Amino acid sequence: MALAHQPSMWDLAEAPTLGALAPTRHTLSRGAWVDHLPGWVSGSDAVLEVLLGDIGWRADRRQMYDREVAVPRLLRWYGGDEVLPHPLLTAARTALNGHYEPESGEPFVSAGMCLYRDGRDSVAWHGDRLGRGRTADTMVAIVSFGSPRPLMLRPTGGGESLRFPLGHGDLVVMGGSCQRTWEHCIPKTTKPVGPRVSVQFRPRGVA
Repeated sequence: MALAHQPSMWDLAEAPTLGALAPTRHTLSRGAWVDHLPGWVSGSDAVLEVLLGDIGWRADRRQMYDREVAVPRLLRWYGGDEVLPHPLLTAARTALNGHYEPESGEPFVSAGMCLYRDGRDSVAWHGDRLGRGRTADTMVAIVSFGSPRPLMLRPTGGGESLRFPLGHGDLVVMGGSCQRTWEHCIPKTTKPVGPRVSVQFRPRGVA
């Protein structure tokens, strides 16, 4: 996939590695919380190069009112029995499970990936409410690679939004009731921006 990207000026590590998993927790309303850890992955551009390759990205379409439209991003989903495209992603899932499984009571299993090719790609306000996320507290961990894009969060039904810029090796984990009581999105932008890949680790039965 021929997508030009600007390497990080600050992340100069020769090989991708994980830092200490010590995120800052932001307590939200109604039992929701968000953990944020900028730069968890050092040398993240090496992972991005692999993810921008031929890993089976697909372009989906969806029904919107009376017409079918293209989903404004490319998608790839890995089940728990599939080998992830870079060993650092496997190490990241293992580290996340070691840190969060005592709190959640279950491991992260699947890895969904979204490729935002430029500022025209986006995802609208939503919560990950398919499966158990509709009725139970869950966790979703997102590791970002590439050009920073803001992850926006707001209470379900509207309200003041929060902004987490996510790019080169950043981590965010949404937990508690976050998927039921809050929504998140990646808005479009007219500013020049390179590609970003979002890797979302989820427990079994959450989408």
